[in-house]
Amino acid sequence: MVRVWDRVVRSFHWALVLSFITAWFTSHSSEVLHHWAGYAAAALVAMRLLWGVLGTHYARFSQFVRHPATVLRYLAAILSGREARYIGHNPAGGAMVIVLMVAMGSTALTGWLMTTDAYFGVSWVEAAHSLAAHGLLLLVLLHIGGVALASLRHRENLVRAMITGRKRKAAPADIA
Repeated sequence: MVRVWDRVVRSFHWALVLSFITAWFTSHSSEVLHHWAGYAAAALVAMRLLWGVLGTHYARFSQFVRHPATVLRYLAAILSGREARYIGHNPAGGAMVIVLMVAMGSTALTGWLMTTDAYFGVSWVEAAHSLAAHGLLLLVLLHIGGVALASLRHRENLVRAMITGRKRKAAPADIA
């Protein structure tokens, strides 16, 4: 086994999961808890942006953010059942990290705007927040599906890896 995801990345991931679940299920029942979950999500995304530049090898954006053409080739390889195993995030997973962070940031920003004097009760801000939140839910479900697919295809429990930080060592055909 090899250490892939450090404690900061793992803590960020699971804290963001908790903040999203909390915000989602308190959107109509507890305004205070909903707001704090959104603030926590925004702070987590900001922290992860810093860690993506300053963090350990597999935490850095330079390690897993790839050109869109590379992501598209990887998605095509998935469809043909020939995708490579990556030790860190695969190209699709790396793209999903970025898209999820943008969506979470957009949801938090529009939610915060709704609490300001300038935008309180403004219909387009409320609509943007709802659209961002529902879009984020769809992305989360797509992310979970991708994790399940990669776990099955590569015979590797990626949920456990995001808990322990460890994955199976690279085989000769794997991409470290």
